Amino acid sequence: MERKLPDPTPGADLTGSRIEQLSTPVPVIDEDRLAANIARVQAYMDGQGKAFRPHIKTHKIPALAEQQVAAGAKGINCQKVTEAEVFADAGFDDILITFNVLGPEKLERLVALNEQISGLKVVADNDVTVQGLSGAFADAKRPLVVLVECDTGGGRCGVQSPEAALGLAEAIVAAPGLTFGGILTYPKAFTEEAVESFFASTLKLLEGKGIACPIVSNGGTPSLFDAGKVASATEHRAGTYIYNDRAMVRSGHCSFDDCAMHILATVVSRPTDSRAVIDAGSKALTSDLLGFDDFGYVVDYPEAVITGLSEEHGVLDLSKCAPDARPQIGERIRIIPNHTCVVSNLVDSMVFHRNGVVTRVEPVAARGRVW
Repeated sequence: MERKLPDPTPGADLTGSRIEQLSTPVPVIDEDRLAANIARVQAYMDGQGKAFRPHIKTHKIPALAEQQVAAGAKGINCQKVTEAEVFADAGFDDILITFNVLGPEKLERLVALNEQISGLKVVADNDVTVQGLSGAFADAKRPLVVLVECDTGGGRCGVQSPEAALGLAEAIVAAPGLTFGGILTYPKAFTEEAVESFFASTLKLLEGKGIACPIVSNGGTPSLFDAGKVASATEHRAGTYIYNDRAMVRSGHCSFDDCAMHILATVVSRPTDSRAVIDAGSKALTSDLLGFDDFGYVVDYPEAVITGLSEEHGVLDLSKCAPDARPQIGERIRIIPNHTCVVSNLVDSMVFHRNGVVTRVEPVAARGRVW
């Protein structure tokens, strides 16, 4: 049977096709918005005199990381060892993994990765992680650079005080096979004053012990345009900014017009006048709420509410839409997801376009690399 719909798989020749021809559900990326997001953030960081390290978990695509580095980014940030392996194989050398690495298999792979590239760095926020890293790297060809992760209010990983940061830094300095590389945080958004206070206090303690701290790394997209308020930071890390999403709009970081990712979906049912069902469920939109009460912003029908997701279906409440302005069966709609980063891990490839015309299809090379 002749294929009637373009095939959005890596390597498929879709160039020149209209995105309206693609089978749904499918995420599509606007090239111009993508490029503008990269340029906007890089220009800000350059103006602040801070190195910028993009977090590639948002897109997991080496070609996009190349665009970010070409714009001026210093290296990249990965979240897991296997994710970093993909980017090392693609030619990236300056890679920071922001996760406690534990377990023999992961450590063995980390040693090999450190031999493959010269700019590998990891983090630790506890003695168990430091001891495990030291045991794996004691006889390695090259020592591993380790940063101390600090909890400056984000409430996730991180040592809880500047004094604890100093203690762990001293443990890293004393540990065979390791080199102390600096301090790092992933803070709660819009808490730059607290971040700076923690960093400044830690740096003073480290200086008092004669411990050099070459990297002071701050992070996050929502309030990154306040990164200049963290004077002690030498670099900033952010991921979501490249695509942006509904949560970033809510935070004030961007507008809907800055969101490069849309999920194209088709209305497959209108069981009632006030309800529509689309072919995009949790496997296309993600079930992440991030504080919202619904599952995405419907660009074409802003009053429509995506009230629920099953695996393959999304349910829209149309009761707030004008009676003569409601989507019909077979109609395609555009959705800005609550959280773009998860969408990247739901598909094998990403379709890019300019003014609705497909420009390229890129494999999501690090999809599924979750450890």
